Amino acid sequence: QVQLVESGGGLVQAGGSLRLSCAASGRTFSISRVGWFRQAPGKEREYVAAIRWSIWSTFYADSVKGRFTISKDNTKNMMYLQMNSLRPEDTAVYYCAADVRPRILTSPDYDYWGQGTQVTVSS
Repeated sequence: QVQLVESGGGLVQAGGSLRLSCAASGRTFSISRVGWFRQAPGKEREYVAAIRWSIWSTFYADSVKGRFTISKDNTKNMMYLQMNSLRPEDTAVYYCAADVRPRILTSPDYDYWGQGTQVTVSS
């Protein structure tokens, strides 16, 4: 019902920046919030950031607060994650997600998920 396609992952040196993009299609009119997750080898999935679709209200994990910025373009059905001051510990597969239900912003439960994009930060 909602399809998500990510792009922008790659290899970057520590201290560098990357911008991830996620394009939503399908029943985008029903989206209530969008978010970003990441999962590194041997670690549990981490809820990185989220933003309301209609109201500019955001959530950030403590591990990325002050370095990452989530944003959106409702007209283009696009969401972004600007990642600055990257560290090797940020290396992970990053997933975008969309929710159509009235869950609180900090809830890690989402209805739809992208395929993931690899981000590798070298020392």
